[in-house]
Amino acid sequence: MHRFAVVVNLLGVMVIIFALSMLLPLGLSAYLSDGAETAYDTAIVVTLLAGGVAWLVTRGEQRELQARDGFLLVTLAWTVLPAFATLPLLSYLPSLSFTDAYFETMAGMTTTGATVLVHLDQLPPSINLWRCLLQWLGGMGILVLVVAILPLLGVGGRQVLRAETPGPMKDAKLTPRITETAKGLWLVYGLFTVACILAMRWAGMTWLDAVMHAFTTMSTGGFSSYDASFGHWNSPAIEAVTIVFMMIAGINFATHFQVLRKRSMRPYRLDAEAGVFLALIAASILGITLFLLAKGVYSDFWTALRYTAFNLVSVATSTGYANTDFGAWPLFAPLWMLLLVSFASCSGSTGGGIKMMRAILMFKQAFRELARIVHPRAYMPVKLGGQPIENNIIFAVLAFMLVYGATITVITMLLAMTGLDFVTAFSAVVACINNLGPGLGEVGPASNYAGLSDFQAWLLVGAMLLGRLELLTVMVLFTPEFWRK
Repeated sequence: MHRFAVVVNLLGVMVIIFALSMLLPLGLSAYLSDGAETAYDTAIVVTLLAGGVAWLVTRGEQRELQARDGFLLVTLAWTVLPAFATLPLLSYLPSLSFTDAYFETMAGMTTTGATVLVHLDQLPPSINLWRCLLQWLGGMGILVLVVAILPLLGVGGRQVLRAETPGPMKDAKLTPRITETAKGLWLVYGLFTVACILAMRWAGMTWLDAVMHAFTTMSTGGFSSYDASFGHWNSPAIEAVTIVFMMIAGINFATHFQVLRKRSMRPYRLDAEAGVFLALIAASILGITLFLLAKGVYSDFWTALRYTAFNLVSVATSTGYANTDFGAWPLFAPLWMLLLVSFASCSGSTGGGIKMMRAILMFKQAFRELARIVHPRAYMPVKLGGQPIENNIIFAVLAFMLVYGATITVITMLLAMTGLDFVTAFSAVVACINNLGPGLGEVGPASNYAGLSDFQAWLLVGAMLLGRLELLTVMVLFTPEFWRK
């Protein structure tokens, strides 16, 4: 295992950075005297020591990361960091089991937003801030932040970024140097987060609520500091602002980066996903609004539009906020929303699902096969944005789709075997593997995941991890070829 020492070394650095992030909720707790100050003391010390030991023991290992190093580092980070993140929760909530605490922090780091906690309104503000901060760090990926400092450690970071970045085409460069790319993405992410904070404060939130919900909006995470989520405010202004920023978070951050760098809106027009994303969301909002009116759920168009727009955008971008119990709507509406979360978000966004790019490629591939039936000898390349897509990418997407469908099926059947009804089991898996949060049935927006058994919770923890790291990144670790020299 000597060849993986560099992975342990970099994981130690990440754990140290993660420990330092706990200083933010600690500072808030001390400032507000919210009673949770001691929850962070042991957590910070233990996390710092663990990261420091890992770094010191392997500090002599410095070399360029290989592809397998990147996959291993990413998977380890997204399993180890949530374990350390449980420490403040376990300290302040001694009745919370490790399974529930890990479920909560994995939901945070993967920006899933599924929660097992109740009475969020009564938790200390610093505990809620910690939950929301986990999502903000997980949104763009703490790994991208570490990639930006890897040159200081004498190693490169392209394989880390390639393993962590969602989407089928991960090698496109925004800048000549990978560290500049990471810094650029974090700059855009940070600027939009600040803008979201200011907009939410302007719309009527307190500063603290604005910070916490900006963290979970830009990360499309969906954690809230209130059991009622956005129903707590019942404010069309706050909902409108949040819709805008959820849509921003659902678009490729590389496109945002290009727009800001070039001072032009042209990159949005050239983005093959953004136009389809916006058109699909707009058409779905109108269609579900008319459907709810026809079913008599709402009596006027503007009320139906308000609730449809907020909840549909929230689900489609995998954020998971709610301002009403959309699980009580006629079944077609929430099912359509669950379908959207599976593919609507753009690659390179903080949203979950298979990503719009894969859906577009599969749609084009299907039409190519139909055309080949009529013209079997014709050369008909699949194009995206006017550029031909190599067949190896198409094959990779096909493989991903097969694994995606099989994973949902297997975990759903396992949950059903434990006694969950099909609607709850299926929607929980779809919600977790697409990093959404609320499902239907017993895990709908009016409830949470607190009623799950430990076995059910661990199955969904696995679904969250697989979804966040796009399945193959994790599954490759279980192939014999990965471990061969």
